[in-house]
Amino acid sequence: MSTVSEVAAAPSALALAHFEASLAFETDCWDVHHALSTGQRDFVLLDVRGSEKYAAGHVPGALDLAHGKIIGSKMAAYPAGTLFVVYCAGPHCNGAARAAIRLARLGRPVKVMPGGITGWLDEGFALEKAAAASPAMS
Repeated sequence: MSTVSEVAAAPSALALAHFEASLAFETDCWDVHHALSTGQRDFVLLDVRGSEKYAAGHVPGALDLAHGKIIGSKMAAYPAGTLFVVYCAGPHCNGAARAAIRLARLGRPVKVMPGGITGWLDEGFALEKAAAASPAMS
């Protein structure tokens, strides 16, 4: 018996519930890219890594808002039902989870884009560069 099968897989009904629920918490780079490139942008994309990293390269259309700066007064500019999608550097970074926690505590709908910049680049998508933070969120 391998270490893969040493622990039995979950029953199908439990696996279905788990994987269906996971999509309520995250979206992937491909889906974000598709929405942005087809004009179906029904969310606000936040780069939560910090202004220097944002300026060096970010997902096109993302706003610069470090996870530690997500506060009620900044989020008040958006209608209550606005969906936020957050990302950070990649799977080795927990900044997106920290941002999602802050947004959820503020009662805001939020999804994480796992993979972050690393995943975006792995998909072959280009980054945008900026000289400074986005004026709307800094």
